[in-house]
Amino acid sequence: MIQNTAGARVPKKRIYDVVRWPLKMGLKEWIIPQDKVFYDLLEKESSNVLLGARKLEEAVMSFDNIEERRREYKNIEHQGDEIVHEIYERVNRSFITPIDQEDLTKLASLYDDVLDFMYAVINRLVLFEIESSTESMVRLAGIVRASVEAIHKTFVSMRRVDKVEIEKDCREVDRLENEADALLNESVAALFKSQDLVGILKLKEIYEYLETATDKCEDVSFVIRDIMIKHS
Repeated sequence: MIQNTAGARVPKKRIYDVVRWPLKMGLKEWIIPQDKVFYDLLEKESSNVLLGARKLEEAVMSFDNIEERRREYKNIEHQGDEIVHEIYERVNRSFITPIDQEDLTKLASLYDDVLDFMYAVINRLVLFEIESSTESMVRLAGIVRASVEAIHKTFVSMRRVDKVEIEKDCREVDRLENEADALLNESVAALFKSQDLVGILKLKEIYEYLETATDKCEDVSFVIRDIMIKHS
């Protein structure tokens, strides 16, 4: 207790009252720090992966100028690597981050894997000298694009801490992964009805890379869910 100028005794402000004030903040204020650069970088990475997904679907649908499209895609992949590198650098320089540092780097790395597998597909279209697309290839590329669109929505929703929207979009990623898995099994089974062994192996590998891209999207959705659980 201390005395004020009028001689009245007033309570001294307790230190722990000052320290604990952040605990009284709302969920959004507690999760979202003053520095929002990490959300900007995650959305930037996601926009780049989304561009890649749309370019891949466009490539397998039109199936023209594949060599030129591969060069363009390589630039998209390189841009993705630079964004991930910047995220890692900023994490290493930051004492406080909006998301757990390990989760941040894991999220960025896993999402970059999606882009890597998509590039592997378009690269193999050139290396394997694939002359035309197939229905399965187009359908799988469409599922990959839809999965990335759903993931992109979750990245935007993380800034707003919109757990309802995030869960809805993560469930959509799960559904699409199951659809891709079923389509892969169906497509590979159909391939083995052909007598062209080399052609079978080429297309089988491309189909598997497309399906793996949806697996990686699902892995990203799991990390996002974990983040929401930690901050709920």
